Amino acid sequence: MNEFLDDSKEELKRVDHLIYVSLKYTRTVDVFKSILERLIACFDTSIAGLLHIAQDKKKIPSMPVSPTLRVEIVKKLYSNDEQILQYMDFYIFLRRLNNAEYTKKNEYRRHVTMTAVFPSGEIVDVTMDTIHGYYDKASQFLLYLKENIL
Repeated sequence: MNEFLDDSKEELKRVDHLIYVSLKYTRTVDVFKSILERLIACFDTSIAGLLHIAQDKKKIPSMPVSPTLRVEIVKKLYSNDEQILQYMDFYIFLRRLNNAEYTKKNEYRRHVTMTAVFPSGEIVDVTMDTIHGYYDKASQFLLYLKENIL
């Protein structure tokens, strides 16, 4: 799990750079999309680590390829851990947000906004403040894994 956690931390470092350097000077929705992709990659490697532990303990026969199946298995394995369940829901939200249709508003300004429209009709505005919140939540997830799972 340590190598998976290290890989996740590296992805989080890339997100940190995108937020505090690239986004500071560029302020485009394309940077938001890159941040979302890196956050998803961070969660992907962490989930793979959790499943790797379960596979070593013979709790699951093999590692599923589909991200949706991986999340379902993690939810079953950690069904009594409310924090893990919330983080898995957040991960699914990030994936949906990244795949949603979106529009750009106020690019190159402080209030750059990515407005995502989900197929269900739900609308989510992603701003610099919300992207910081997503980064913080991913950081808390890695800290939680380090303190409680390892």
